Amino acid sequence: MELILKNVKKKDLPLLKSLAKSLGFEIENEDKPYNPEFVKEILDAERSIKEGKGTRMTMEELKELCK
Repeated sequence: MELILKNVKKKDLPLLKSLAKSLGFEIENEDKPYNPEFVKEILDAERSIKEGKGTRMTMEELKELCK
């Protein structure tokens, strides 16, 4: 059986790890990295904004776009 804990506070993590270890549970740390294509897309967008290639919109224009 697999158990996944979410929203664990950092201060509680050592206690939970210690408890799991004392009960003989196996602990796996799985870090899920961001998708590299997604990261590249975000970095490219930031770079284009810094280069002045962005578009300015008023709140009214944005609201109209979202209708």
